Amino acid sequence: MRTTLLALASLLALAVAAQAQDACPNRGQLDAAYCDADGDLVADRPTDAAKLKDPAQLIFAYSPVENPAVYQTVYQPFMDHLASCTGKRIVYYPVQNNAAQIEAMRSGRLHISGFATGVVGFAVNLAGAVPFAVIGSARGVSGYKLFAIVKADSPYKTLADLKGKKVAHTSPSSNSGNLAPRVFFPDLGLKPDEDYKVLMSGGHDKSVLGVASGDYDMAPVASDVYERMVARGAAKGDQFRVIWQSETFPTSSWSMPHDLKPELAKKISDCFMTYQWSDGLKKEYVGEDRFLPMTYKETWRPIREVAEKSGTPYNKAAYDAQVKREAEAAAKKAAEAAAKAAAPKP
Repeated sequence: MRTTLLALASLLALAVAAQAQDACPNRGQLDAAYCDADGDLVADRPTDAAKLKDPAQLIFAYSPVENPAVYQTVYQPFMDHLASCTGKRIVYYPVQNNAAQIEAMRSGRLHISGFATGVVGFAVNLAGAVPFAVIGSARGVSGYKLFAIVKADSPYKTLADLKGKKVAHTSPSSNSGNLAPRVFFPDLGLKPDEDYKVLMSGGHDKSVLGVASGDYDMAPVASDVYERMVARGAAKGDQFRVIWQSETFPTSSWSMPHDLKPELAKKISDCFMTYQWSDGLKKEYVGEDRFLPMTYKETWRPIREVAEKSGTPYNKAAYDAQVKREAEAAAKKAAEAAAKAAAPKP
């Protein structure tokens, strides 16, 4: 009898859960854990007050596109401002890859996060992230372009010249580093995976440095990352030529979980919008000097269109496939580095 009752209780729990999911009038591409009843493409805030969160400390992270330590220093004055503005301790989380960043927000271990452009859609659909701020200036929202860079002294003039050459994309989920090239390059005479074998560098900075060292003949990279590297001396601008560039895309966004208490969510957003930028941030993002409000539905429309056209919708299957490819690429690069380090010196 006890076993039967337990089984019935389990079935009832499953039925209730299924009914709760079915009660959602619209989910779109969101994971089954979330609902989008208002049609704004992001997860709705829980209606059950017991599920709203007000953590004692807020975990803060920036995209792993470049060296996390660099951005911890750049963002420290802003994190100090957030601590004073929200009255909560702010802890920096140096994420090493996109998958870890998304999982941290999904599991409730990340509260304020700057997601790279191509990752934002996965964070929204799979982790319940709600983008709310972008970097900008008096001119409006900051943007970047896809740069196709080669060495300045190389013979390559057009993308079609790169057939059969060494071309590095950054990572599977990157908009400018992988998805946009797959959409734009074929019409310009260069088909990824057909005209060249796609090599994954692991990041925009690694692609830039790889072109400079001759490891790659060409790399599609985000213009803002490239320009920041040149500005701070991490790369020399006269070493490169840009043989093609795209139209402007919105740059990385700042997001928070969908299930924060509304008072806390508003406080965080207000703290962003009222912040007077430090000299460090202005130096890092030349020409930009403020955070601006944004919505995923409108601001991120061009990025979603690239994802759909590239055959990479922001769903669980596509995400799992990209995580697998990123892990394989990372393992391959680690093995190559180890082999290189172990090789006898000439």
